[in-house]
Amino acid sequence: MKHIFIILFSFMLLSCSSQHAEKFRAKEIYKSENLIITQISENSFIHTSFKQTNDFGNVPCNGLIVKNNDETIVFDTPTNDKDSEELIQWITGTLHSKINAVIPTHFHDDSMGGLQAFHNHNIPSYSYSKTIELGKENNFMVPKNSFNNFITLKVGNEEVIAKFFGEGHTRDNTVGYFPSENILFGGCLLKELEASKGYLGDANVSAWSSTVEKVKKEYPNVKIVIPGHGEYGDKKLLDYTIKLFKTP
Repeated sequence: MKHIFIILFSFMLLSCSSQHAEKFRAKEIYKSENLIITQISENSFIHTSFKQTNDFGNVPCNGLIVKNNDETIVFDTPTNDKDSEELIQWITGTLHSKINAVIPTHFHDDSMGGLQAFHNHNIPSYSYSKTIELGKENNFMVPKNSFNNFITLKVGNEEVIAKFFGEGHTRDNTVGYFPSENILFGGCLLKELEASKGYLGDANVSAWSSTVEKVKKEYPNVKIVIPGHGEYGDKKLLDYTIKLFKTP
């Protein structure tokens, strides 16, 4: 009887812990006029800033913060230096965390428009070599460190990966992956469900679907997928983007 009780009690504990892991409730934990931060898992946060455009109005632009042991890494900056400074102050003051790196995922200003603020704090910046090349061509502030194809960086006891899979939204778009929580930051390579094709001025539309298919194959265990604009979701965003840009 005692053994049965121990087994039942162990099962209850296991059940509770697994339910806790599965049922994290996303919550908005910071909001100002220009910046919103939403916690989407125990150690991951979406930062959202805004870009005024002629064609699409005031567009919300997503980035990702991942955290472990009082260290963080940021994917994509807010759209300008003022909002980046606000984000940096929130991470250091509220999360009480050091920023190990910032990783812009492509050369547009919704990905690295606020890079100078990170440099002002001597925060290391990394991007795919093509991002630096295209950024310089357009007279943008560019990251100080480049990588070819992929890079793995430490955040606390965990790792993050930034990797180039092929062309799509731009010729340089990379994605970020946080393996410990199976979270994919797709940036502007990935679309929210029901989104239009969006800005195509620097796109390779014919390659877009096959690039996303490679991402899907690389990360079969992904649980949360964050697009560059709009609502995050699961791997359905990968399937939606593949279908949206599928060419006959």
